[in-house]
Amino acid sequence: MPKLIFVEHDGTTVETEAPVGETVMRAARAAGVAGIVGECGGGMSCLTCHCYVARAAIDRIAPAGPVERELLGCVVTAQENSRLACQIVVTAALDGARFDLPAWQG
Repeated sequence: MPKLIFVEHDGTTVETEAPVGETVMRAARAAGVAGIVGECGGGMSCLTCHCYVARAAIDRIAPAGPVERELLGCVVTAQENSRLACQIVVTAALDGARFDLPAWQG
C-alpha cells in the first residue's frame, strides 16, 4: 500500500498507508489526522479537507475538476497546490506523497 505523509500546521507529522482506490481524505481520517475534518464525508461541499499537495507529488495526481477548482476559489488560504483531499484518489504513484495542512479548515 502507498505511504502518505500528512504534516499539520504545527509540524506534527502523521505517516500512514492507504489502499489504492481510497481517497486521501478517508486515509487521513482513518489515521487520526486532526487537520482533515471532512465534515461532508467526501461530498465536496464543506471544504474541510483542504490540503496543500507537496510540489514533488503534484504531478502524480489527476488535476482538479471544474467544481473543485471553483470551490477552492472560496478558500482564503488557497495556494496553487491546494486540493480537496476528498477528490484525490490514492494510486501507487502517490507512495511517499506529502500533504501539508492549513491552520484552519472551512
